Amino acid sequence: MTHILIIGAGRSSAVLIDYLKKYAASAPVKLTIADADIEIAKAGAGQVSENICGIRLDIFDANQLQNKVQEADVVISMVPPAFHPVIAGVCLQNRKHMLSASYVPEEIMKLSSQAEEAGILILKECGLDPGLDHMTAMAVISRIKEAGGELLSFKSFTGGLVAPESDNNPWNYKFTWNPRNVVLAGQGTAQYIESGNYKYIPYHKLFTRLEPISVEGLGEFEGYANRDSLIYRQLYGIENIPGLLRGTIRKKGFCSAWNIFVQLGMTDDSYEIKGLEAMGRRDFLDSFLPFSDKFSVEEKLCGYTGIPGGGEEFEKIKWLGLFDKEPLKIRKGSPAQVLQHILEEKWKLQPQDKDMIIMQHKFRYLLKGEQKEIFSSLVCVGDDALRTAMAKTVGLPLAIATRLLVEGKIRRRGVCIPVFPDIYLPILEELEKEGIKMTEQEPG
Repeated sequence: MTHILIIGAGRSSAVLIDYLKKYAASAPVKLTIADADIEIAKAGAGQVSENICGIRLDIFDANQLQNKVQEADVVISMVPPAFHPVIAGVCLQNRKHMLSASYVPEEIMKLSSQAEEAGILILKECGLDPGLDHMTAMAVISRIKEAGGELLSFKSFTGGLVAPESDNNPWNYKFTWNPRNVVLAGQGTAQYIESGNYKYIPYHKLFTRLEPISVEGLGEFEGYANRDSLIYRQLYGIENIPGLLRGTIRKKGFCSAWNIFVQLGMTDDSYEIKGLEAMGRRDFLDSFLPFSDKFSVEEKLCGYTGIPGGGEEFEKIKWLGLFDKEPLKIRKGSPAQVLQHILEEKWKLQPQDKDMIIMQHKFRYLLKGEQKEIFSSLVCVGDDALRTAMAKTVGLPLAIATRLLVEGKIRRRGVCIPVFPDIYLPILEELEKEGIKMTEQEPG
């Protein structure tokens, strides 16, 4: 009997756990769901059975982690990314396969030859983004290459958004994943290539350089560039492509309002705000505006940033309560942490809410002297606030990869991401059965 250990049973693991529980019910598989909170682990396991259980596991207890990994054959890590190297090291010591949805840090990439020698697979970036973005892009890129086509441009955008039926605030946005990552998104310099020219966007300009995106049946969106698109040339085997841009999708109008916070410095996470315990929301906003005893906070904001009073950006900021005197409930933190605290109250996904994932790829290529295009899009809507679209698109690829590995259908070893057809093709085929599928259009 193959023993699968899932470490981390929080909200993002719900669909992953459901899939593997169903699998364990009909296959010779034992499933252990571990979490630092035993109640969360037990809730994930559900009714205790002979081959499914929930346990408490403290990954910082080296002996306990060692023992639980030794008992398993395959380990799925759903802990925060910073802790994956710890789990990867223990898996390598004990010759156990490891899978996760997070990016490959350099620390784990260095383990590749050792993992190969140990006969184990460490599969990373097998979630949504990274994960589904790799797999769906490679499926089309490979097809174009096999037909003798030459890629001229590849643009890819992904976003975790709120479904239309739950979209009831002026930002057209609610948190569907880690709020901290949303607040800090884009910091650094974005790099991409267009028509053979390298392009760079500094953070303070990122939310003003936008790509228009149209999604059939859902309306107009906008995309801003991710930090480094250039690394994907090598990953995808398209080193000579003249145009490559990857980015994040938001509803049209979001970025111009978010840019106000960026320009004011409210997304800065490098220092601690002084006097926070005596501040209200209005005071917090005012602390980033020039001093004046003649003008109101509203007037100073408009004058300093150039937005019109009563305009869309102004109304979005007003809706967040930043003009209100309501005391802050956070007593210590950076500007980014305070802003996150305020946003978590206003952008919280309610129990009845549904989220939505949108992914869109645009390929332009040359075939037999003729320029062609392919638009490939994915829209996934969550069932509820637990089994979200985010949980589906992160958890299902990882769960399917685990099943394929257990069944001996993935033979690759070492540290990998799913850019190889022997990994991504069967995963994409199974995802279609789960209702997650890209639809393609060829304009013109």
